[in-house]
Amino acid sequence: MTLEADTQPAEADGTRRRARTVLIVLALFIVINAADKAVLGLTAGPIKDELDLTATEFGTIAGSFYLLFSLSAVSVGFLGDRIRPRPLLAVLALVWAAAQLPILLPAAGFGALVATRVLLGAGEGPGYPLANYTAFTWYPEKRRALPSAVVVAGGAGGTVLAAPLVVLVSETLGWRAAFGLLGAAGLLWTALWLRVGGGGPYTARLGPKDEVPRTAPAAVPFWRVLATGTWLGATLSTFAVMWTLALGFAWVPLYLEEQAGFSDAEVSAIVGLPALSMAVLVLGAGALAHHLLRRGVTARVAQGLIGALLPLLAGACLFLMTRAPGTALLLPLLVPAFSAGNGQTPLTNAAIADICPPGRRSAALGLSYALASLSSLFAPYVTGRIIDAAPTEGIGYGRAFDLAAWLLIAGAVLSTLLIRPDRDARILLGHTAPQPGLSAANSEPSAKE
Repeated sequence: MTLEADTQPAEADGTRRRARTVLIVLALFIVINAADKAVLGLTAGPIKDELDLTATEFGTIAGSFYLLFSLSAVSVGFLGDRIRPRPLLAVLALVWAAAQLPILLPAAGFGALVATRVLLGAGEGPGYPLANYTAFTWYPEKRRALPSAVVVAGGAGGTVLAAPLVVLVSETLGWRAAFGLLGAAGLLWTALWLRVGGGGPYTARLGPKDEVPRTAPAAVPFWRVLATGTWLGATLSTFAVMWTLALGFAWVPLYLEEQAGFSDAEVSAIVGLPALSMAVLVLGAGALAHHLLRRGVTARVAQGLIGALLPLLAGACLFLMTRAPGTALLLPLLVPAFSAGNGQTPLTNAAIADICPPGRRSAALGLSYALASLSSLFAPYVTGRIIDAAPTEGIGYGRAFDLAAWLLIAGAVLSTLLIRPDRDARILLGHTAPQPGLSAANSEPSAKE
């Protein structure tokens, strides 16, 4: 008995240290994920010039990234409830590398870019939900908003790091070298993950009994998870957020260069500003939700209502951006327009995770992300069509940005009305979610991976 009491604190300390290490590596995973997305937009000018592309053709390349994105996210999401995250994440990173490296070949043109972006999207589709799911296996219920924020903030870090590096490599070695650099980064991350990565004790098979009380139904039908207001509200709001993110990755660098008159060096610095703002908002929203939940505030307020304010702010700024006189207000509006919406993401991810039994969690997160990411398939192409059809490019950009703004505002309204994790947890699991003020002794697992 004494020996058990002496070893449990040491085991808990080791689990916490391992959780932090895995969380950092998962954030790096999302850094590469975001950089892979951003590289096309950051090298858009040289690509369009060398390959003589129209706006619609470039939009086709950008949109092709999302062709298999959703299907892959769903498929791997279901696998995530059955296969350990260690091999799954390693395979995804290897697919990223395999998609980027062929662009180094001088013969790789329009067709090769479309094909490799399709492959890259298939590998990256499950990235966010599987990284979040893996992080959640290291943390108990009501403590997942902040870890999810750290993972999501990796996307902002990827853009911040990629922008100056990609532009520098593109200007010195050519735009193809930027793609090769990211392919090599995927290989290096795979080696690191296989050495230190893995799932935690809060998995479907090993989850402690405190996470799903004995009074909960033995098996919750998957359709019941999908029918909850929380899952539907989170998915619909994320659809609007991802539309705006895809618009930002593909078209904002060109907009800043062609319409606002910024140089390549200035664009590389400017596109990092929304990413920095996103990191602050994501971490801040996650920390605030974590604090409120521990103080006893309902999840509807901490995850639903507070989260909805962020896409509402983004939509308002995006709507005003093209109406501001001159360029004096452009950056103050552009930064929150393309960053605030994503601050909601860790809150909706945590809300979905909290209403699901462990055995349904990866699939629920994966399917939500897959359906939401369908917007990313259409956003770049639709934007290209709008610009080509408009009397001038400036008017076309304005119409495209207005569409994204109204989607964000609609998503915020739906979040407010639908996201109610406490109610949905009672409906699905037959219990009230664990109180956020649980002591460490009651919330920390003793099981090892």
